[in-house]
Amino acid sequence: MADKQPIVSHIYTADPSAHVFNGKLYIYPSHDRETDIKDNDLGDQYDMNDYHVFSMEEVGGPVTDHGVVLKQDDVPWVSKQLWAPDAATKNGKYYLYFPARDKDGIFRVGVAVGDKPEGPFKPEPDYIKGSFSIDPATFVDDDGEAYLYFGGLWGGQLQCWSKGEFDRDGAEPDKGDALYAKVGKLTDDMTQLASEVKDVVILDEAGKPIQAADHDRRFFEAAWVHKYNGTYYFSYSTGDTHYLCYATGDNPYGPFTYGGRIFEPVIGWTTHHSIAEFKGKWYLFYHDSTLSGGRNHLRCVKIREIVYDSAGKIRLADEQPVVDEDQLPPAKLEG
Repeated sequence: MADKQPIVSHIYTADPSAHVFNGKLYIYPSHDRETDIKDNDLGDQYDMNDYHVFSMEEVGGPVTDHGVVLKQDDVPWVSKQLWAPDAATKNGKYYLYFPARDKDGIFRVGVAVGDKPEGPFKPEPDYIKGSFSIDPATFVDDDGEAYLYFGGLWGGQLQCWSKGEFDRDGAEPDKGDALYAKVGKLTDDMTQLASEVKDVVILDEAGKPIQAADHDRRFFEAAWVHKYNGTYYFSYSTGDTHYLCYATGDNPYGPFTYGGRIFEPVIGWTTHHSIAEFKGKWYLFYHDSTLSGGRNHLRCVKIREIVYDSAGKIRLADEQPVVDEDQLPPAKLEG
């Protein structure tokens, strides 16, 4: 797969969440920085401490860096690691959702509020009650109801919450049902959860929950939800196998039925993305480590166009569709 050029090269960026606000494309990534911390499965090397916002008038056109819109030192409850964020708008305000470790080292989700999509953002004094783990993603439906998705394994601590409360020694299951992302409805002011969080269940083609041992299809991190032709698409990373996959459902809570892969593994360890429509086309926003020569914790944001076939399946626009041999007409014999 040919590498596309990073849209930002003066700093390292990752985990891009893309939204269209006021006719302009905005991207809310995490901001990677140099560190001497060695790579490990807890992700300590991802030692980010602020957020920039970027915007563009056209895909492929100039990118504006709006500068630092929120810093770790601005948030009273945070100890370290401002990881992958997301943004939303409602009631004339803009909201930046972000995960970070609290003073006890437990990942929570916070929110900061701004008057403009490019910030700056003022954080709420405490994290969102009932939130935990990482990778918040918001979805505002056509009826105005807003939902918060979150969760990530290993360093994201989702496995520590499998019994309903934090257990630092919690482990990812190796059999049975996989661990799921979480979803809860947001309050009208977008700053708290209005309901208990629920599991985002992913089913296989037979209607059975994806199993923990199915590392090529089970959820690991990087939840994202978008809507196309009335269908809800839940996309996510398989983490340790590095695929971006998607599943479809008929409501924001799911369950969602596995639909396939969007993207193969990238250069670098992590895979994290978003999907958005802009000026009549759909795009996948993702990252890899090409800008840093493959250093896992120093990544760069890129964009690829995606398309949907007649059945609603997703593929990259510049890749040929996969042909199901069972659907091909029988070969004609010569002679």
